[in-house]
Amino acid sequence: MTTTPRLVAFDLDDTLAASKSALDPRMAGLLAELLDEVEVCVISGGQIAQFRMQLLDNLTTANDAALARLHLMPTCGTQYYRHVDGDWAQIYNERLTDDEKARALAAVEGAARELGYWESDTWGPILEDRDSQITFSALGQAAPVAAKMAWDPSGDKKNTLREAVQALVPDLEVRSGGSTSVDITRKGIDKAYGMTKLAALAGIPLDDMLFVGDRLDENGNDYPVKVLGVECVAVEGWEDTAAFLTKLIPELRAAASAASA
Repeated sequence: MTTTPRLVAFDLDDTLAASKSALDPRMAGLLAELLDEVEVCVISGGQIAQFRMQLLDNLTTANDAALARLHLMPTCGTQYYRHVDGDWAQIYNERLTDDEKARALAAVEGAARELGYWESDTWGPILEDRDSQITFSALGQAAPVAAKMAWDPSGDKKNTLREAVQALVPDLEVRSGGSTSVDITRKGIDKAYGMTKLAALAGIPLDDMLFVGDRLDENGNDYPVKVLGVECVAVEGWEDTAAFLTKLIPELRAAASAASA
């Protein structure tokens, strides 16, 4: 970047932590250090309960002042939370209507069954109503990482399913999500929408933001952020992110020190 970022945003699964898994203590420590330097946003397809389990419950060294600099955007930015008076308050929620939910659920189940992607042996429910997002997880929400990686290593199944569902609900937004998931939201709402809303609500221009994610490829759910023009860093797992932060945090400290000198 030509300037020091004022805010660093991250995807969650396979960027800050392994899929549906808690933050490694090393990553938790690095995030706490980063919060001492800049604003931080986490934007992911998961719902707030997943954010709590993976992220918040493990940021044990971050105090209230640090948490006040943390922006949470579950369900791909269709919801937004801030730390207020010791708890997490929902600032907005782009809810789907009952009709939109019903049509989305019917479309993704029907398409998955027709394509042969509806599995009988799963770890939890395949379909989930996240209020502002309908999520299809081929092996269930609690599937182990190894099983999910083996189900669709090329991403072809997800992309085929996404295209089939989009044709059935053209008025909604259908995106490839995590390793086995497809997400459905209101039309025009994706991570680019979330980042644009964040810029307005936080008062930080997109040019002053940096985004880190593992799905910046054209079919990935991080790609809209790249198209938006936000400076992006591609990673392939939380270990890559940790290595990047190990370099970034000292740079941020040096910049802050030079600015105050």
